Amino acid sequence: MAYKYIDNYREKGARKLLVEELKKKGIDDENVLAAIGKVKRHYFFDETFWNQAYKDIAFPIGEGQTISQPYTVAYQSQLLHINKGDKVLEIGTGSGYQTCVLLELGAKVYTIERQEKLYNHTRQVLPHIGYKANFFVGDGSIGIAKHAPYDKIIVTAGAPTVPDVLLKQLKIGGILVIPVGDEHSQKMVTIIKVAEHDYEKIVLDTFRFVPLVGDKAW
Repeated sequence: MAYKYIDNYREKGARKLLVEELKKKGIDDENVLAAIGKVKRHYFFDETFWNQAYKDIAFPIGEGQTISQPYTVAYQSQLLHINKGDKVLEIGTGSGYQTCVLLELGAKVYTIERQEKLYNHTRQVLPHIGYKANFFVGDGSIGIAKHAPYDKIIVTAGAPTVPDVLLKQLKIGGILVIPVGDEHSQKMVTIIKVAEHDYEKIVLDTFRFVPLVGDKAW
C-alpha cells in the first residue's frame, strides 16, 4: 500500500476520466460522481501499481480480498441515496475505498471487517488520508447491533440470502443494499424497510463479489 501520499496532475486527470467513464456506464447521481472524483484511489495501491488505480477494475489487496471496481462502488452508493448525516453500516471494510466514498457523501460510517490484518491496516490508513470512520473487527453477517438502528446498510460481499438480523438493524424507511446469489454470481438487491415487518424488495443487475463469510452467510 502507498504511504507516499502524492496527488499530482496525472492522478487528478485520471480521476476525471474515471468519472466520465462511470457516467457513460449509467451512473447519474451527481453526488456519487463527485465523491468518486474526490477519493484518491491510488492511495489504496502499492506505488508500483498506481497506473492501475483509475482503471474501472477490481484489484487484489491481500487476504484473498479485492478493492472493488469503481463502477460497483458507484452503483451501490447510488442505490443507497445517502443524505448528509445518515448513519450507515458498511459490511466488509476491505481496503476502505467504499468507506471513503460514503464519507465523502456525508455519511457517518460504522464499518466492520472480519479479516484482522485488513482491519488493522485500513483503520490506520484512513485517518492518514483525511477520513474518519468507526472501525470494527468481527462477523459482518450479523451486523453491529449495539449501534443500530441504521439509516442505510451496505454489504460489499456476496451473500446466499438476506440476513434477517440486518433487516432488524435497519430504521423504518431505511435502505439495505446487498448482493445475493451463489459464490460465483449475485444479483444486486435493494430492500426498503417500509414498516417494522414490511419490506419492499427490488432485484437489479448481476455482479460478482467475494463471498460474505459468517454466521448468517457462507
